[in-house]
Amino acid sequence: MNKTPIRLGPLALLLCMISICLTSLSMVSFANASANMRQAERYAKTVKTRYSLEQKGQEFLRDLDDQVSEETIVKEFVEDGYQLSIEIEKTGESHEVKYWKIKKIWEEDEKIDDLWEG
Repeated sequence: MNKTPIRLGPLALLLCMISICLTSLSMVSFANASANMRQAERYAKTVKTRYSLEQKGQEFLRDLDDQVSEETIVKEFVEDGYQLSIEIEKTGESHEVKYWKIKKIWEEDEKIDDLWEG
């Protein structure tokens, strides 16, 4: 009976490469999942703010008095860096919404003193 030795070198190298690949893939998957979670939380906060502004605007329209003597009513609501601008015009005995816009309040970046302007 002739015994042939089993070579474990190539098999060990293959298993080592497989474990390295699986480890790196799991790390990339975890990083991607956590980034998606942060983005989803930011989006949820934005949607909540926008819906809150819409609710305030609708409540303002609901409570608008028909006895208002002004021809044009302009109202703004601000919450968490977003602004709802409403313009309402009186037409006869009713009111007509002329402008209804939600926008993010933008602030200009401050100038950096030592930056070369080329």
